[in-house]
Amino acid sequence: MIIAPSNDGERLDIFLANACKISRSKAANLIKNGFVKALSCKPHHKVHAGERIEVFIPNEEILPESIPLDIVYEDEDIIVLNKPAGMVTHPTPKIKSGTLINGLLNHTHLANQGAPDRPGIVHRLDKDTSGLLVLAKQDEAYLELSSQMKKRQIERRYKAVVWGVPDTDGEVKLPIGRPQKGGTSMKVGGRLMREAETQYKVLERFNQASFIEARLLTGRTHQIRVHLSAIGHPVVGDKVYGKKRDSPIDRQALHSFYLSFLHPKTHEPLSFSSSLPGDMRDLLAYFASSRIVTLYG
Repeated sequence: MIIAPSNDGERLDIFLANACKISRSKAANLIKNGFVKALSCKPHHKVHAGERIEVFIPNEEILPESIPLDIVYEDEDIIVLNKPAGMVTHPTPKIKSGTLINGLLNHTHLANQGAPDRPGIVHRLDKDTSGLLVLAKQDEAYLELSSQMKKRQIERRYKAVVWGVPDTDGEVKLPIGRPQKGGTSMKVGGRLMREAETQYKVLERFNQASFIEARLLTGRTHQIRVHLSAIGHPVVGDKVYGKKRDSPIDRQALHSFYLSFLHPKTHEPLSFSSSLPGDMRDLLAYFASSRIVTLYG
């Protein structure tokens, strides 16, 4: 917002309280906690006509929490993180705390764009999927990254351990939708189905399983897990789409290891990579004892 001549000389906290229809104490807290950008970020700062003020009001229903974050990159527009398995990306009707968003709101501000419980989220990872994701801190950054996502300009690659041994590398083009009876799981076909495309290549073959790399060309809910299950090679440890057998790992062995996109403001190409987490390295060692084909490139 731009300061009008009629507000020239007002204290910053008083101006924000009136402009945002919040209490003066809340305005002061927003300033102190870094949610306001001005020439001087102090409650007693006297604003000037023509001065630009930016304010971010976090969602009242999402409480900031002190949660360790594995931050890979951060600037004033975006933040890239490495999410651990077991952490929910954003609050849900049943889960209100302990999510990545709760931790982020304690660390910084996020774009107001997006659903109320998903501020700044351009894409997400399932609770038991680990790895890289990018969030927007500014509304402009959110809109630009969302546009890149729709145009398939954001590249996302995953590594997974799957049951069985694919003969060759391949591509899965199968539409994904909701089951006829409802629920949160997805399926090939179903209600409200949308086109979905996943490429995969085999990195290593074992006796019972394989280590693969998967690349998303579309971004449907649970896409990799649904597609790999549909071709007979479900992700090891997947309790929803996997085979009913004992698993050496207690979560789906799926990790987002590579992410690339254009910076939303500078348009500089950015790329990030993430090492395979320990539980998946242990899983590979477990299957390696019965390896029948050597490592691929």
